[in-house]
Amino acid sequence: MDIKPLEELQAADERSLRFTPLGLGQMQPEDAADFQQRVIAGLRLADAETTRHKFEQLRTAHSHGVLCYELFTLVADVARLTLEQTLRDRFVAHHGQVVEVRDRKRHEHQITMTSYSDFFEQYKKARGAEIRMGASRVWEPFNAMLDGLLTWARREGMLRGQRNRSLEPVLRRLRNMVAHGTYHLTSPVEAARELSDLAEIINHLWGHATPGGRLYPAPLSRSIIAIGWSDNGEYTTAGYASQLAQEDEEGRFTYVLVRAVFCPGGVTDPNLMEFDARSATTVFPAQYLWGPGLRAEAIAWLDDHRPEPDLCDYLDQLVLVRVNDDHVYLPTYPGVAAGLPRPEQDGTWYALRVDRGLDGLAHVRAIADAGTEHARDGECSACPVEMLASGDLTTVLQAARHAGADATPLPVPDVRTPLRQLA
Repeated sequence: MDIKPLEELQAADERSLRFTPLGLGQMQPEDAADFQQRVIAGLRLADAETTRHKFEQLRTAHSHGVLCYELFTLVADVARLTLEQTLRDRFVAHHGQVVEVRDRKRHEHQITMTSYSDFFEQYKKARGAEIRMGASRVWEPFNAMLDGLLTWARREGMLRGQRNRSLEPVLRRLRNMVAHGTYHLTSPVEAARELSDLAEIINHLWGHATPGGRLYPAPLSRSIIAIGWSDNGEYTTAGYASQLAQEDEEGRFTYVLVRAVFCPGGVTDPNLMEFDARSATTVFPAQYLWGPGLRAEAIAWLDDHRPEPDLCDYLDQLVLVRVNDDHVYLPTYPGVAAGLPRPEQDGTWYALRVDRGLDGLAHVRAIADAGTEHARDGECSACPVEMLASGDLTTVLQAARHAGADATPLPVPDVRTPLRQLA
C-alpha cells in the first residue's frame, strides 16, 4: 500500500468528477461534492431508530465518495446488507417479545426474545420450521434468513406490489453476492439508487409511502381530464377539463371526460390516449366520467356535476380478464365487469392482482400455453401477477370482493379513444 500525504487524500478522485446532473462529463471538485450530497439529501427515514444510524453512516460515506471513488461501492454493498438488518428490526418490533413457532414435528412453541439474534438462536435450537403469518395467522415455512424475512414481510402486508415481488429474489441474490465476496466497482449513480431504494423499503416497512417513489410511491393525484379527437381522426388532445371553456378549437372535436393521472412536467399516464372506458388499458387506473360528446356538452356536464380530483394507489390492483371462444379480452376492473351486459359476461374469467392492468392480459395469454411456467394459481414466479381465482364471473367477483375490491356494478358505456379503436 502506498502511503499518501494528507493533501493527496483530500484531493478529489477524478473518476467521481465524470458524473454530472446531465450525464457523463466533467465537473469541478467543489461542484461534484455539492452535487453528490444533493443527490441523497432528500432521503428521509421513518420510525426505524437502529437502521437510521446505519443509514446516516452510508449517507456520510457517499458524500465522501468524491474523494475516494471506491466508497461508492462500499455504500452500495452495505446498503444491500442493511436490507436484512431492517427486516430483522421490523420483525422484532412487530412481534414484540413472543413469537409462536412450530418445529419439524409440528410441535408448537413460544419463543421469548430480546433481539432478533436472540430469536434466531432459540429458533435453531427448537428446530423451528414455521411461524404464523398474515391476517389469517396460518402456519408458513420460515427459515429466519433474508428470503424468509422477505416472505414474512409480504405476508404481513409490509411489502407489496407485484413488480416489487418479482424484484425481491434479485435483492436476495445481490445481498448474497456481497456477503460471499466478489470484486466489483459501483458508480455513484448505482450507489445513490441503492440508498434511495433502501430508504423506500425501510419507510414502507414502517407504514410510510414515498412521494414520487420508485418502489413504494405515495398515491398519485388524479385530475379531471378531457380527451378529445377531431372528426377526421387526424388530431387528438388531452388537457385539464377546467380549461375547455377557455380554449378555441379548430374544427369539430369529440370529447370524453375521465379522472386520470395527468400533470404536464410531472407524472402523466403514458397510455392516457389509449383510454378505454371498459378496459384497464392505462398504466394508472383511469375512471370514465362522461362522453363522448361535443365541447359545449362536456362543459355543461362539468358545470352540473363538478367532479373532484382524487388519489389513486396503483400497486396491487385487482383486475379481471375474460376468455371466451379462445379469445382473451382486455383486463377490466371488477365494478365494470359486474355492470357489463349479459352477453359480455360469458366465458371463463380470471381475478388477478397486478400493478399494471395489461400485466394481467399478458399472464392470461401465457397460461393458455400448455408448456408455460406461469402459475395458474397464487403468485406467479415468471411475471408480476398473482392469480386469485378463475371460473365464471360470479365466482371471480366474489374473490375480488374478498380481496378488498369494490365490485359494485358500474354500467359503463363502450367508449374508447381513436388510438384504442385502431388497436
